[in-house]
Amino acid sequence: MSLVLAPTAQDLLFREARTANTFTDEPVTEEQVQAIYDLVKFGPTAFNQTPLRVTLVRSAEARERLVAHMSEGNQAKTATAPLVAILSADNEFHEELPQLLPHFPQAKDAFFAERPVRENSAQVNAALQAGYFIIGVRAAGLAAGPMTGFDFAGVQKEFLDEDHSPLMVVNIGRPGDDAWFPRSPRLGYEQVITTV
Repeated sequence: MSLVLAPTAQDLLFREARTANTFTDEPVTEEQVQAIYDLVKFGPTAFNQTPLRVTLVRSAEARERLVAHMSEGNQAKTATAPLVAILSADNEFHEELPQLLPHFPQAKDAFFAERPVRENSAQVNAALQAGYFIIGVRAAGLAAGPMTGFDFAGVQKEFLDEDHSPLMVVNIGRPGDDAWFPRSPRLGYEQVITTV
C-alpha cells in the first residue's frame, strides 16, 4: 500500500468528502473550532508565516450583514449553516515573523519590507492554510462549504480592514440529508503529472 493513512481516514478527508450545500441545525462549538485550528496550524508555509485569519460569524446580526454580500446562489445556505467563517489574508503577517521564525528574525525586513511582496505572499500562503482549514473541518467529522461567490470589497469593508484581504467564506456543520451534489469528475494522473 502506497499510503500510510488508513483508508477510512482517506475517505473522511478526501474520497467521500464533498462541498456541503445544506446542513443540520446541530451547532458547531468553540471547542470543535479550537481543535480544528490546533491541528491545521502545523501545515507548512513559506518562512513559517501564518497569514490566515478566521472570522467566525455567529451572531444573527453579523450573519444578516454577511448574507447581504453573498451571491444570490450562496445566500440561503449561508443564512442557515450552523457556523460561517470568513477566511482572510493578513497582509501585515511579517510582523509575527520574529516570533515564528526565531532562527532568522531578520526575514521580516529582508524579504517582506515592501507591501506588494507581502500581499502576494499573504495571498499564496493564506490560501494554502485555507486548504488545511477545510481538511481540518473534515477531520472533525464536519462538512465544509467553501465559497468565493460574494462581494469581496463589501465583505472586507463590513468585517475586515485594509490590512486583511478576504479569500473565501466557508459554511461549516454536519451535512444535511441533501447536502451533496453528485461527485464531479477529476482529472486523471496522466493529465496532471509530468516527469522531466
